[in-house]
Amino acid sequence: MTLTRPRTLLDAFPHSPARELLGFHLLQLDHRGHASVRFDGKPEFTDPAGYLQGGILTAMLDETMGPAAWAACGGEFSPLTIDVHVVFLAPARPGPLFGEGEVLQVGRSLAFLSAVLTDADGRPVARASASARMVRAAATDSRG
Repeated sequence: MTLTRPRTLLDAFPHSPARELLGFHLLQLDHRGHASVRFDGKPEFTDPAGYLQGGILTAMLDETMGPAAWAACGGEFSPLTIDVHVVFLAPARPGPLFGEGEVLQVGRSLAFLSAVLTDADGRPVARASASARMVRAAATDSRG
């Protein structure tokens, strides 16, 4: 007898080339609008001083908030970021980074999101808040 486990949000979450580039690993996702993500802070992402470039950290924060919004809508809608505000709290060195994203409020057309990115020691390196337009998932070609 073969046992099959029920499909979860993690099974249904869409993948993308951008997520792969960032070394995206979805650790936890729930319907309440929370996501936990691990990223690979690659040496190729550094600036001349040897720290991870701010645009890369911003992309990681965005890719932490997106799954939270997607899950809060049961995958029916995908978030398209319309604005993002990032605060860089400390320099980030290459290595693993961890994102915690949450939905502050979501409706049928807009979502308000937040995220924090920490290093392997649990030290916050950046935080973000964002607004996203919620569009039918089929219209985004699975690139939420």
